[in-house]
Amino acid sequence: MLVIRYPGEDGRPREERFVHSPVRIGRDRANEIALRSHLVSRFHARVYFNESELSLVDASANGTWVDGQKVTGYALLSGSERIQIGDVELSIRLQDAAEAARQALERMRDADRRNDPIVALKRRFHSTLLEYLDLKRFDIRSLGDAEVQRRARATLEEIVRERQAEIPPGADQELLIKEILDEALGLGPLEDFLADEDVTEVMVVTRDLIYIERKGKLTLTDKSFTSDDAIRAVIERIVTPLGRRIDESSPLVDARLKDGSRVNAIIPPLAIRGPAVTIRKFRREPLRMEDLIQFGTMDHRMARFLQRCVRGRKNLIVSGGTGSGKTTLLNVLSSFIPPEERIVTIEDAAELRLDQEHVVALETRPPNIEGKGEYRMRDLVRNALRMRPDRIIVGECRGGEALDMLQAMNTGHDGSLTTAHANNPVDLLARLETMVLMSGMELPLKAIRQQISSALHLVVQQDRFSDGTRKITRISEVIGLDEADRYQVEDIFVFRRRGLSPEGKVMGEVELTGYIPTFVPELVARGVITDGEYL
Repeated sequence: MLVIRYPGEDGRPREERFVHSPVRIGRDRANEIALRSHLVSRFHARVYFNESELSLVDASANGTWVDGQKVTGYALLSGSERIQIGDVELSIRLQDAAEAARQALERMRDADRRNDPIVALKRRFHSTLLEYLDLKRFDIRSLGDAEVQRRARATLEEIVRERQAEIPPGADQELLIKEILDEALGLGPLEDFLADEDVTEVMVVTRDLIYIERKGKLTLTDKSFTSDDAIRAVIERIVTPLGRRIDESSPLVDARLKDGSRVNAIIPPLAIRGPAVTIRKFRREPLRMEDLIQFGTMDHRMARFLQRCVRGRKNLIVSGGTGSGKTTLLNVLSSFIPPEERIVTIEDAAELRLDQEHVVALETRPPNIEGKGEYRMRDLVRNALRMRPDRIIVGECRGGEALDMLQAMNTGHDGSLTTAHANNPVDLLARLETMVLMSGMELPLKAIRQQISSALHLVVQQDRFSDGTRKITRISEVIGLDEADRYQVEDIFVFRRRGLSPEGKVMGEVELTGYIPTFVPELVARGVITDGEYL
């Protein structure tokens, strides 16, 4: 984590923390650190960092100084230097996650102690509200959310009137009521963050420590839960309608919110400091291919090619790292499947939102309290083969289900799609081999490679860059095996990175390698493209 300390507009010191490199500094508001001085250039400098290295690049006409020495091009930093940009002095250092969490927790505890009357009051009123309504047996489904909210608010307003003497002078009673209701019926202090379009991730570390990611910045918030039990109640409120559970015998769970946002929760004994929740938010409106083109994820040629490959029933895997946008791209590609085809989707936590009507959505289920009733990804892939699907879409291949997916691709279910974690197309093929071996089938490596090379047509590699952008960096065809039983992979499109702009944006362009895919004649035969054309 990068920590930058600088004077704010009011002259008081400010401290910002960042998890994504680079961080831009300058006069323009588009910078992560905006300095209001006429001696600072619009886009003055950039700071690059990883876990062990810190450097500063000067991109200004006015100059940048490190310990009194003018920077020529760039300078490596140790974190103890005095940085001067124009007439503004800053400090820049790396901070490990454990240290950051300890300091943030202490700040939150200090704030908790200062606001103890309000925090304690919220806990008491929340407990009283639960006693009045016996919310654990409250039949939300029969009354509807709006009626439950109305009854709970009316009850809480009555509690506030009866116990007016306990409320400190000057306290915002309406805000008090809202926060207690959010915690009793909603997601507590997380509600406001989920409503904020700029927030992409919400992370509950402890009841006192809630971080959000907004536009690439990791920020500690001033919100907190009243207790660990309140966090547990929120988790159960999320997972219970999905038929999932979380308790000491099953202390972690993956789930989703109504809007499709992905939720991971973990509780003691696995989570030592108390319940922890991570929410990756999803957009209210699914992205379209035009949006990805506008964002620079791909260009028009890539988009046209991928659309034709999906329509032409090519088996395709989207490969990439965590947070690279694989699921988003999978959803966009799925939109090109003709509406008359029958689609079966299989996911751990349902996130895909397809436009077609004829879609059967399947979701895995963990075991119940007796250890029975579990349905894994592999079980659902096998069952999908009995459902007469035209296409099978697996949200993510992580284990033995890869073998069943490959067999489906090889037995008449062309045009199937999935995602997997890998750094490049060649690594993906090696990882698929490992997944097949995880199925427990004792197959020779040559047979596994033949299965993969005959089933898979395309690998679409998507990466997340230091500026937060996500781009398709390769589209490659898996041709087959050579005489030494090695995969033959040919790139069709490649994104060539050319460096960074003065604003810190990744620059580059998509290049056609000139390689013509072997399946072009098949696309012509299907009527997807005309003869002599594949773009």
